[in-house]
Amino acid sequence: MSEQHSDKPVIGITIGDYNGIGPEVILKALEGNQLSKLCTPIVYGSLRVLNQYRNLLEMKDWNLHGIQKPEQANHKLTNVITCWHDHQTEIQPGKITAEAGQGSFASLKRAVEDLKEGKIQALVTGPINKDNIQNDDFKFPGHTEYLAEAFGKDDALMFMVASDLRVGVLTGHMPLQNVRDHITAEKLTAKIEQILQSLKGDFGIKKPKLAVLGLNPHAGENGLLGSEEIEIIQPVIKQFKEKGNLVVGPFPADGFFAAGTYRQYDAVLAMYHDQGLIPFKTLAFNEGVNFTAGLSAVRTSPDHGTAYNIAGKNLAEPGSLLQALYLACDVSRFRIFNADMEKNALVSKPQPSESQHPAKSGGKQRFN
Repeated sequence: MSEQHSDKPVIGITIGDYNGIGPEVILKALEGNQLSKLCTPIVYGSLRVLNQYRNLLEMKDWNLHGIQKPEQANHKLTNVITCWHDHQTEIQPGKITAEAGQGSFASLKRAVEDLKEGKIQALVTGPINKDNIQNDDFKFPGHTEYLAEAFGKDDALMFMVASDLRVGVLTGHMPLQNVRDHITAEKLTAKIEQILQSLKGDFGIKKPKLAVLGLNPHAGENGLLGSEEIEIIQPVIKQFKEKGNLVVGPFPADGFFAAGTYRQYDAVLAMYHDQGLIPFKTLAFNEGVNFTAGLSAVRTSPDHGTAYNIAGKNLAEPGSLLQALYLACDVSRFRIFNADMEKNALVSKPQPSESQHPAKSGGKQRFN
């Protein structure tokens, strides 16, 4: 593992599709090395590309530090590892190109390799185009599935996180017509266990309270509008309750969010992608973070896409990326703290401060 400066985690950040807003929000989030007190950032991508965007965005007074491997990182600067031969790479903001897709994959592959080897403590992924990144080594609907395979997991949890809202999804990136076939007791049980474990191990919530949404309108209306709630969802919830877990539902999805009921729970499990992500992005778009739970490593990302329509126009806001960085730091430090506690079970140690504790900070770190 790379040597750390003090207790700062080393955070890898992938550039994503460099013709989207990824480079812009990364530069805005890291401008002037403003996060150097919180973490040591390493951007995986292209020094040439980032410098082109620096010039375009008129950030010329701030220099990036090029390195070849994480061990060379300067803990006071923003470090960049170039992941492909970029001597002829030219940015084309707003355009979908095969070259940008190849660059996004090269950056992701290198960063994941370093993450698996413990050379970085967490990974924040920039937005990709799920079409132009496809190749013989990336045949996945998104980051979550790629990372699950990379870390030897059958499945990982897409967990959307904001200050007062956490939403997981039972079925992620799949066509709506296939969702029903994946609503099974086994899969539901596994996802609920993943959420409960993450709330405890990543967010420090000792007795988490989880709300489960129904699949059908009005949660099936006692079987009138569908039987999945009665046949699958309710029995699984009952099993968790019998084991002493605070798992409640199934709730009708529409009124649950509209009435603010989500505030009474530590997390919500939605049955499919849009059921969970539409209300999440409506309520927390500027601060939302995509956290991949269920992995041995920490991965977060902003909750927005490539936004080609505003790429290169100096209009992109870095708020979601900043929250992704804060949460990556929080969770990685909390995991290290827990590991130390397990190794030294007889040694009394202080609890993490509020700014270090993701359950208290909601992923929002502040620094002077």
